[in-house]
Amino acid sequence: MQANPIRIPSVSNDTDWDFCFHLSQQTRNPAQCTDDLFAACQYRETEEDTAVQKEDMTADCMSFPKHKLAQSQKKYDQLIKEKMNIKANKELIRCFILSRIIFGKEHWKCAQALANLAYGYLTLRGLPSQAKKHAESARGTLLTWKRNITPDKEKKEILGALVMLYYTLGIAWLLQNRYPFFPRWIWGHLRTVAVSVFGISLDCPTGKWAYIHLQKADRNMKELKELSNGGIGGSQVSEKDLTIALGRASLAMHRMNLALAYFEKAIGNVIIAKGHGTSDLISLYEEVAQIEQLRKNHEQAIQYLQQAYSICVSSFSEISPQTAEASALLAKAYAMSGESQHRDAVEIYYIRSISAYQILGSDNNESLTTIEDFCTWLLQNGENHEAYRLLMCTLNSGIYGDCGEKVAETFYNMGSICFARGELRKAIRLLRKCLMVQILVYGTEHVKSKETKSLLTLLQRASSSRWKREAAARRKRSVCRDRVE
Repeated sequence: MQANPIRIPSVSNDTDWDFCFHLSQQTRNPAQCTDDLFAACQYRETEEDTAVQKEDMTADCMSFPKHKLAQSQKKYDQLIKEKMNIKANKELIRCFILSRIIFGKEHWKCAQALANLAYGYLTLRGLPSQAKKHAESARGTLLTWKRNITPDKEKKEILGALVMLYYTLGIAWLLQNRYPFFPRWIWGHLRTVAVSVFGISLDCPTGKWAYIHLQKADRNMKELKELSNGGIGGSQVSEKDLTIALGRASLAMHRMNLALAYFEKAIGNVIIAKGHGTSDLISLYEEVAQIEQLRKNHEQAIQYLQQAYSICVSSFSEISPQTAEASALLAKAYAMSGESQHRDAVEIYYIRSISAYQILGSDNNESLTTIEDFCTWLLQNGENHEAYRLLMCTLNSGIYGDCGEKVAETFYNMGSICFARGELRKAIRLLRKCLMVQILVYGTEHVKSKETKSLLTLLQRASSSRWKREAAARRKRSVCRDRVE
């Protein structure tokens, strides 16, 4: 993901905020703040009077940013409840600037505010690069204070900040692209050659670094629990979130058994906390099913997806986006098993999913992907007529629009079906429509347009040869009849 530049937002017509922002740019600590204020005011009292007034002004100067910090923290909590993520992230920026004014940039509270900002960039904005940068900036300060600090209350807050910081770093590593300095197709080729020719793996250590950071978060959480008699205080990162993240990092390292253990632990914790029917289990069952599919345990994957589907039906009803998605995943799991006894189940769950999407009026990628997956399965099982009918109904429904990539793909698939059935003229007509759409969407020089044009040329030649053979055969039969007569 490309990192956007980090900007401090300006708030128009907010004189209090302008004052704080101006103060943060000019000062690094409270003492320096008061010195600048006195220089601006140019008091001419005696040294004794100046010292007394300086202490009073210091208290007044710091009370204002502290008041603004409390306001920003309260406003952030309210914005989170209202799911106004961008505005909430801006409040985290304010909290960091105000903390730096009040405590100085080397204080743990300033580092805690920076860790909060990093977590906000990750969870509220989905910007892992910014999150990683801020978390790394805060790490050194928090670790230094953790080693030197003694009060338990402050140590709990520092441990909570470290849990959030390392969790942010771990997830940021998972989300960032692999080896961004290589184009994806080049990197894929290099990795294939390295494995097949030299027997080595060039997998980027993304999963490894993510796992290392998440383990550090886990260690700090255990330390926090010991200090808090089993609780984790007001930590924004839950044990469930951390366990799931460790499972995903393990999966990124291709350690299937370890990933499965983490997800099973997360499932157990959720069941203990909320019971067997909670909707929180749906995504966990689906992810565990994917791991089981990678391990070729298709029957176990089907069982997990059956549980997810049952919870969706009981929690959201049969006609809901969640149930439609769970039904499609279950159909794909049955199809991946390759067992002949599961053919009816594949068709049933695909039809349920497509019907639910149609009733809901969905025209999103999930519904279109489900239709395409079902058609692919039908073609693989020789049910060309049914696949063609489904594609035609989808095309006539207008959910693809008048002209687009999906329309071209549908025409191509329909043409392929007609070709497989020996209907050359119909196939040529559909592929011509496909080519027209592809030229409008991609242009004449695109690889897809060229491939379709080449296929169309071959089919036209085959059709011409076939027509000539049929005409010759008809003439031959006619001559034979004349001779007999």
